[in-house]
Amino acid sequence: TVDGVTHELPKPFIVMATQNPIGSVGTQELPESQLDRFMIKISMGYPDLESETEILKLKSNYSPLDFISEVADTETLISLQKVVENIHVDDKIYTYIAKLAQATREHPMIKLGISTRGAIALMQISKATALLKGRDYVIPDDVMYMYHDVFSHRLILNSNARINNVSTVQILDEIASQVKHPEFDR
Repeated sequence: TVDGVTHELPKPFIVMATQNPIGSVGTQELPESQLDRFMIKISMGYPDLESETEILKLKSNYSPLDFISEVADTETLISLQKVVENIHVDDKIYTYIAKLAQATREHPMIKLGISTRGAIALMQISKATALLKGRDYVIPDDVMYMYHDVFSHRLILNSNARINNVSTVQILDEIASQVKHPEFDR
């Protein structure tokens, strides 16, 4: 929405971005409102010695772009998105996700917890995880599978957490251990 006018985006609408380490010359932290619009954040880390050596060898003779091939077309992506929409989520799972989000808002070391948009993102990615694992319904393990990747970049820790070197991962682990997994009859 721009100036009160909503514009429909093309489908599928996907944005991928890279982020340089905070503190690098010319990098600024994104405001919370922008961080919240990225569904997940995955840290790639550095390659091990063997992998980095192989990358150097390949890069000296080829462009990585020479090896890119299409793995899905637009119609396939849209079709998969529609399949994910139809993955069943039990009310207990909705409540579980809401409790995880609410726990971040009440944690004493978190200045800014997970928004409803963040909880929706966890629900959507849990449905996609269920599909990838061959199910048409979400289980608690699907929620936990991408929990850190969906929530960690959205949390803003308070000064007490920073002073005590408490990480978002530690806090999310603590919350995950405190929020009871829903039970289902088998």
